[in-house]
Amino acid sequence: MKIEQIYTGCLAQGAYYIESKGEVAIIDPLRETQQYVNKAKAEDAKIKYIFETHFHADFVSGHLDLAKKTGATIVFGPNAKTEYAIYSAHDNEEFKLGEITIKVLHTPGHTLESSTFLVIDENGKEHAIFSGDTLFLGDVGRPDLAVKSDLSKEDLAGMLFDSLRNKIMTLPDDIIVYPAHGAGSACGKNLSKETVGILGEQKKTNYALRSDMSKAEFVKEVLDGIAPPPQYFAKNAMMNKQGYANFETVLEQGNKPLSPEAFEYLANEEGALVLDVRTQQDFVKGYIPNAIFIGLNGGFAPWVGALISDLKQPILLVAPEGKAQEAITRLSRVGYDNTLGYLEGGIDAWKAAGKDIETISSISAETLAQHLKNETIHILDVRKDGEFKSEHLDHAAVNHFALDFINAHMGDIDKNKTYYIHCAGGYRSVIAASILKARGFDNLIDIDGGFDAMKKAGLPTTEYVCPSTL
Repeated sequence: MKIEQIYTGCLAQGAYYIESKGEVAIIDPLRETQQYVNKAKAEDAKIKYIFETHFHADFVSGHLDLAKKTGATIVFGPNAKTEYAIYSAHDNEEFKLGEITIKVLHTPGHTLESSTFLVIDENGKEHAIFSGDTLFLGDVGRPDLAVKSDLSKEDLAGMLFDSLRNKIMTLPDDIIVYPAHGAGSACGKNLSKETVGILGEQKKTNYALRSDMSKAEFVKEVLDGIAPPPQYFAKNAMMNKQGYANFETVLEQGNKPLSPEAFEYLANEEGALVLDVRTQQDFVKGYIPNAIFIGLNGGFAPWVGALISDLKQPILLVAPEGKAQEAITRLSRVGYDNTLGYLEGGIDAWKAAGKDIETISSISAETLAQHLKNETIHILDVRKDGEFKSEHLDHAAVNHFALDFINAHMGDIDKNKTYYIHCAGGYRSVIAASILKARGFDNLIDIDGGFDAMKKAGLPTTEYVCPSTL
């Protein structure tokens, strides 16, 4: 038996390759599936099953394309309804893969069809679970994504409690846990940086698996502090249920070099969004007017999903040399399939054609410190609420809203004022600045290095103090 985790850091997502005696199962595949086909071919093996732990909301799975390429059967757990052919397994159903067995444990709570796949090895020993979004390392899946008129998040949390107690915690302590996500995913709130664990350790350390926890306590704790889901979650889940365009077709359409003139025409006449995926340092020095920055060097796909509301939005790319295909691939992972092409020669070609560019003023934390001494200035902090509450700049004119919700908070700031904008390290603040500049906020100054640099420079900060329990 061979088990390999194929982890994609920018999505904090784990897909899995399982092989026994020339037969292969893929669990929760990514959108680009040729990698699995090539791997099976190299092992002289055949992909027999594609197991989906649930309808993913945070990425578009590759199950449809992979099934078409290989003839493999797509297997979901109970209650899964799709607009394409699947095998909907029943609880405790077993599937043979070479000399091993994969058993379906229906574990609703994160979603109604959520299932955990238990691998039983050649000797009949329960070896590992592929827990999807039911159980993470350090956390469990959020139970607020499948809410319906007759089903509340509290109802789903109660189901999750029962699934964990009745299906997961009854398994042997030495079972290996392979979750669908690690730290950085919005599918949970306290995920570990580790991507593989042991069930016994989780029983000791995971707050949601405490043996003395009542269902009411579990429901309260698992729902406490959950941020609203990103807007693209429901749309990705629907694509995973209904189907989507072939990935190779999406890549072929988008991976087209465009001259500055053709690029400008599509931006103006087709209403295409210019998405600049270079580094924030390169972007602030010069970019195409009204372009939005979301760099490949950060949490690219999740930020695209959070901030670009229309999955069908035509997109034009400004990318580093040789990086356009990567950008198109990562866009498709979260359902943005309408890339029209990329600027051939990049920003240098745009400048050489004599076309206008914009810049964003950027200063060091040390320069900011001097400004704070000599004048009254306005600070705009775009970190998450928890980051801000934990510690922020000690300054009277500090404005704050999380980048995630920038579109809802533009009315909170004044176009006539100058704002010094920052996040933790500089990535999110440039995203925010690009969006604000495109909406007519011209008086923005980015703080290079963000809050981390500001602390190192010794700027005064205010830390959260836990209220006394006395």
